[in-house]
Amino acid sequence: MNNLREYLDLLKTKNELKIVNVEVDPELEITEIADRIVKTTGKTILFNKVKGSNIPVVINLFGSERHMYYALGVKEAKDIGESLTGLLKIKMPTSILDTLKMLPMLKEISSYAPKIKNNAPWMEVEEKDLSFLPALKCWPNDGGKYITLPLVITKDPVNGIRNVGMYRLQIYDNKTIGLHWQAHKGGAYHYSQAEKMNKPLEVAIALGSDPATIFSAAVPLPEDVDEFLFSGYIRKENVELTKCYTVDLEVPRESEIVIEGIAMPNERKLEGPFGDHNGYYSPPEMFPYMHVTSIHRRKDAIYPTTIVGRPIMEDAYIGKAVEQLTMPIIKFIIPEIKDINLPIESVFHNLAIVSIQKRYPGHAKKVAMGLWGLGMLSLTKIIIVLDEDINVHNLKEVLWATTTRIDPSRDVSIINFTPTDTLDHASPMLNYGSKMLIDATKKWKEEGYTRTWPEVISMKKEIVDLVTKRWKEYGLDKS
Repeated sequence: MNNLREYLDLLKTKNELKIVNVEVDPELEITEIADRIVKTTGKTILFNKVKGSNIPVVINLFGSERHMYYALGVKEAKDIGESLTGLLKIKMPTSILDTLKMLPMLKEISSYAPKIKNNAPWMEVEEKDLSFLPALKCWPNDGGKYITLPLVITKDPVNGIRNVGMYRLQIYDNKTIGLHWQAHKGGAYHYSQAEKMNKPLEVAIALGSDPATIFSAAVPLPEDVDEFLFSGYIRKENVELTKCYTVDLEVPRESEIVIEGIAMPNERKLEGPFGDHNGYYSPPEMFPYMHVTSIHRRKDAIYPTTIVGRPIMEDAYIGKAVEQLTMPIIKFIIPEIKDINLPIESVFHNLAIVSIQKRYPGHAKKVAMGLWGLGMLSLTKIIIVLDEDINVHNLKEVLWATTTRIDPSRDVSIINFTPTDTLDHASPMLNYGSKMLIDATKKWKEEGYTRTWPEVISMKKEIVDLVTKRWKEYGLDKS
């Protein structure tokens, strides 16, 4: 799919798009509607009449597993992860023959690189300020209206490498936008680099693109991996970009709305509060902001947005897709891992449940340390490590094994003075706190366990098969 419109057409054919033609208020009312829908049917909603604006609003683009698979064009997100794992297995060539064997794959990868085009639909109309935008005030105590589903594009002022992130953006006035990029994110790093050089950082905000590109902005990719190249790999087709008017940046050609501007060094404004995805309001804090220099849009632009709040929300399904996407890559790096579950209810960074093929004493600690060294998994607060006989996605099994296989004094490890998620309000300091490992694997003698593990109760397979075969005969299904 090349743009948002093609995706909406697909959702319509799948009966996944609901259209609302009565007037709705972007202040709180749309949030309440979307919150009910995401927790029931999960369908996408297009609001054609939004109070105070002529621009339609679409919400809940990724609000179910079905939507994620439509958006990414796969049956399961892990299909993409498995193909990415193939790239990781590429080894440096040691001969001309090795080089020749790699050429087809290298050619394929290079074909997904973004391409520059001169004209774009988003250039059709120029707006003088942000007053036309139907941005939402999502929750009653929010500090104002927010843009919540943007592609925020910056470049490292030192090496010119691009980053595309998804950060909430508070609209302060018709020419000023807050930039809530947390300390661990690429945009924040680019700004800090520019600030050290006492230079402004150029920023482009693209609203509405094809679903794979929107998703790519939310994926915690390794530093210096181009999100547009990653999107092209997902799409199996390069992303077309167009140069901005007032900043030296490129945005997706098929964007609906493009906002350009600069973030000046050493400028901060109070941002928030904001009703966040952990179910709490993030308190007000000082963040950089951008001065808008240009705004353009399609003639018939559609404004995409999302809401976050106490789970389950739309971001839960994006997060689960990221989990499935990265699972094969994590297993490639730490092959003893069998499976991982980042439960929706724990808001992803708070808990990771891992099963491993245990091979030696202390193996659970080794795996946990490895995970804490991988990208955004470094922010995970609690890791539970289980044996491979436990299904990490079945919380009944997880709770059974965790509570029956640990001795707290031996199997719970606390690690102090570690980076934490900015939204971890329980940590004593912002972005800095502690972590916990629960080693719920069965302990070995080498780990100080001198007793013998009891046998797990299970029925003989022939009896299970017999009862299954005779189940109707018993008549137990009858009321």
